[in-house]
Amino acid sequence: MKIPFRERLLQGPVLFDGGMGTTLYERGVYINRSFDQVNLGDPELVRSVHEEFKAAGAEVLTTNTFSANRAKLKRHGLADQVVDINRRGAEIAGQAAGDEAWVAGCVGPLGVQIEPLGPLALSEAREMFAEQVEALVAGGIDLFICETFIYHSELAEAVRACRQVAPDLPILAELTITDDAGSLTGASPSQVLTDLLSVGADLVGVNCSVGPHVMLEWLETVRENTEVPLSVMPNAGKPRDVEGRNIYLSTPEYLASFTKRFLQAGASVVGGCCGVSPAHLKAMARTFRAESAMSVAKRAPIEAIEAPPEVEPRALYDKSRLGGKLATGRFVTLVELVAPRGTSAKKELEAARRMHVLGVDCINIPDGPRAMARMSALSLAIQIQREVGIEAVLHYACRDRNVIGIQSDLLGAWALGVRNILAITGDPPKLGNYPDATAVFDIDSIGLTNILNRLNHGLDIAANPIGEPAAFCIGVGADPGALNLEEELKRLYWKLEAGAEYIITQPVFDLDVLNRFLEKVARFDVPVIAGLWPLQSLRNAEFMNNEVPGCSVPADVIERLRKCESREAAREEGLAVALETFRRMKSEIQGIQIAAPFGRTEAAQRILDEIL
Repeated sequence: MKIPFRERLLQGPVLFDGGMGTTLYERGVYINRSFDQVNLGDPELVRSVHEEFKAAGAEVLTTNTFSANRAKLKRHGLADQVVDINRRGAEIAGQAAGDEAWVAGCVGPLGVQIEPLGPLALSEAREMFAEQVEALVAGGIDLFICETFIYHSELAEAVRACRQVAPDLPILAELTITDDAGSLTGASPSQVLTDLLSVGADLVGVNCSVGPHVMLEWLETVRENTEVPLSVMPNAGKPRDVEGRNIYLSTPEYLASFTKRFLQAGASVVGGCCGVSPAHLKAMARTFRAESAMSVAKRAPIEAIEAPPEVEPRALYDKSRLGGKLATGRFVTLVELVAPRGTSAKKELEAARRMHVLGVDCINIPDGPRAMARMSALSLAIQIQREVGIEAVLHYACRDRNVIGIQSDLLGAWALGVRNILAITGDPPKLGNYPDATAVFDIDSIGLTNILNRLNHGLDIAANPIGEPAAFCIGVGADPGALNLEEELKRLYWKLEAGAEYIITQPVFDLDVLNRFLEKVARFDVPVIAGLWPLQSLRNAEFMNNEVPGCSVPADVIERLRKCESREAAREEGLAVALETFRRMKSEIQGIQIAAPFGRTEAAQRILDEIL
C-alpha cells in the first residue's frame, strides 16, 4: 500500500507524468471537442495514456480534468457534466495508478476574466473551482495540482477551494512564465510564493508556456532564496507548425539532460507538460533514478514580503477640470469629435478650437468607433490638449491590446497629460471595415476600470508599485436602452465598484427610456452625462436604429424625418429633435455629450448656443 504523498516527498524528488492533452491529440482527439469529456466518451483511451506514463516511470498521474470546470465546459454544452467528468477522471487515473502511483487531481484556470480585470468575482471563481474539486475528491485523488495559471490571484482562489474542500490533501500550485523567466503579470517570485503559501499551497512551481531552458533559469533564481518545495514541468520546447499541426520537436534525450540539471538545482518535483510524451518521460525517468540519491539542498526560508503600500488616490475634484465640475455638481458640456482616417488632424483641431471658444468643457474622442481604422484617439487627444488648450476625454477600448499593452498605453497617456478616460470594451472587428482583424479582448471595460483605479493607487496590474501614481478621472459607458437592462445595470454596478466616477450614456432619443434608466441608477449617486446625437437624415436615423450597437431611435422620430422633403429639412428636423430631447432631460442629468455626425459641428454649435 502506498504511503501518503507528503511522506513520499520527504524521501526525495518525485517524477510526475507528461502532457495528457497533447498525447490525446496525437491519438486522434482534436481540439474542436472537449478533451475532458473523453473521460466519459472513451475512458479506455484515457486509461491507456495514464498506463503508458506509469510504465515510463511516472510516480504521479494527473487526471484528465484540466478544463473540467463549469466555465470551460459550458463552451461545449457540457456545464451539467462537471461532476461526472471530474469524478470519472479521478477514477480512471486511480485505476491506472493502483498502489504504485499517486493521483493528482488537475485543476486549470477558468478561462474567464476575474476581478480585478473582469466581471467574475473572486468568490464566484472559488465556487466554480470548489464544484470541480469536490468531484475530484469523490473520485479518490491523493493530491491536487492547480496548473497553467497566468494570474496568481486566480490560482490563489483555486488553492483556497482545494484547501476548503479537502483540508488534508497536499496542493501543488503552478503558474506559467514568460520567455525571460518572469511572471506574465510582472509579479515578483517572492510575492507569488508568499501569496500562494499563505492560502495553503504545499508546493509551488511553474509549468507549460516555455521549454526546459527557461524553467531552469527560473528554478535557479528562486531556489537561492527558499527551501519551499519547487516544481518544474516544461513543454517539450516550442511547438512548430508542421502541415497544420503543432508538433513539439525536442527529443527525449534533450529533456533527460535537463531533468538532471533540474534535480541538481534543487527541484522537488519534475514533470512534463505540452508535447512531453511517454517516450520523453521514459528518458527523464532514467535520469531521475540515477540522480534520486541526491538530497534536495536546503536554503534559507523565504522572507515574507508585505503587500506594497497603496497610495490614497486624489479626490475627483482634484483630478482634472472635468472632475472638478462633476465633483461640485456643475453642468458639463462635451462635444464628440472622431479621429481622422488619414495623417492630418487639421479639420478636427479647427473644430476643437471653435468648441473651445464657445465654452465647451471637453472634447470627447472615441477609440476606433465601429471598429474602423483611424488615427489613434490618444494621438488626437494629445494634439487637441496641446494645440487648443481644452481637455480631452479619451475613450479607451480593450479590443486592440492585451493587458500589457493596455497598461503601457495608460502610463504613456498619463505622462503625456491625458487626465480623463472613458473605459469601454470596444466594438468587435466584424462591425468595421477590417472584419478579419483579430480582436484581443484580454479584458473588458470592468477590468479596464480596475486597471485605471489601480494606477490611481500607485500599483500596476500585478500590484507592483509604479512610483508616482496616476490620477485619472475615470468614466464608463452605459446603454439606457439595453435589451437586458438588468444585465446592463449589473455590469454598471461592477464598473462603479471597480472605481468609475461618472457615466456617459449612448445617444438618447427616447426620454421614457432615459428616465427609466435614471431611476434605476439614482441609488449609485454618480454623475450621468447623456449622449445627444443630432440626426442628419432619414437614412442616418435608420442606420443608428438598426446598425449601431446600443442605439434605439423611436418610430415617431423616424416618421418625422421620413416626412422631410429635402436634406436640409431633415437636418433641421434632426436638430429640433435633439433640442427637444435636451430641454426635457436637462434637469435630470449633470452633463451632455453632443456628437458631431460626419464631422459636422454646426448642429452641435446651435445646441450649445442654447446651453452656454
